[in-house]
Amino acid sequence: MTKNTSEVESNADFSMIRYAQVWEDADILLAALDIQPNDTCLAIASGGDNSLAMLSKSPNKVIALDLNPAQIYCLELKVAAFKCLSHDELLSLFGSQKHAERDKLYHQCREHISQDAQFFWDQKLADIKQYGIGGIGKFESYFRLFRTKILPLIHSEKMIKALFEERTADDRKIFFDNKWHSFRWRLLIRLFFSKFLMGKMGRDPAFFKYIKGSFANHVSQKIQYGMCQLNPRDNPYLQWILTGNHQSALPYALRKENYQAIKDNLDKLEWQLLSIEAFADKYPDQKINKFNLSNIFEYMSEENYHTLLKTIINISDSKARLAYWNMLAPRSAPQSLKDLIQPQTQLANTLQAQDKAIFYSKFNVEDIL
Repeated sequence: MTKNTSEVESNADFSMIRYAQVWEDADILLAALDIQPNDTCLAIASGGDNSLAMLSKSPNKVIALDLNPAQIYCLELKVAAFKCLSHDELLSLFGSQKHAERDKLYHQCREHISQDAQFFWDQKLADIKQYGIGGIGKFESYFRLFRTKILPLIHSEKMIKALFEERTADDRKIFFDNKWHSFRWRLLIRLFFSKFLMGKMGRDPAFFKYIKGSFANHVSQKIQYGMCQLNPRDNPYLQWILTGNHQSALPYALRKENYQAIKDNLDKLEWQLLSIEAFADKYPDQKINKFNLSNIFEYMSEENYHTLLKTIINISDSKARLAYWNMLAPRSAPQSLKDLIQPQTQLANTLQAQDKAIFYSKFNVEDIL
């Protein structure tokens, strides 16, 4: 690899939308980062939602980076949607609720995106109309296959609707044990969420290189936590997986109470097609206060993870804060950097227990000293 090339850039395929929406909980992200008005923030763009969510805190700037042009186009279109559409129209274009004329909503936004993004999205107009812009990534297509082909073999629409009824934690556990957690559910979850199928149809196989243990068992356990310990009625991620839209809850960036604050701060957002390594090389004097690093570290070896941490330290302002997730690849600041990075373990654990994006095994919050 060259100096400014990341490991995942060398191995993964970035020719498509992988994530049309962000599958990480912005509520715990924002609680962890505690963004202040003078903060300059750096975010992994992905589907764009959490970069937009960060704007609601009125920071000095949010810089969104991604290696995949398609992910940048997702962010571009969502920025245009905030500029051009009402809140209800935004939800319709995203796919949170049904709408017969999403193509017209897209055309209202089209002139506010770059020519490259226009060309990209024009080819996907039929999918936009059918699924909304939040439903057409590879990851979302994988969940759609599960929802339309696998889930009907396990549970009826009536049972799925019942899952989202209001219950106490004790009653949710009884419902899960007696109604939901059938032998067929356990079997098909383990088959469908295997590393092989997820790598082939959901995520890039390169993203599983450093994962340890059974991914299917991990998913099964995390779904049980999300259905019992957390309230499915408050979980937009679980609702999208099982129903294809948002039934009774929205992710942070799409909630009505956050719409105007995000819209008012769109001029503070910029995006670039760069890795963090390349960004640090290009802007060595840029100092970052808050980092939304998604789960990028699980896509690289521990050695490269430690190297990237040192790069991040070099572009960090005093008392900068990092937030990032692990799935099954264990990544947290090593002892060799203990004089430079301080984990905020209690805060991270408290927030992780609230994480509605249920698939992750660990949430990390760390301060640069």
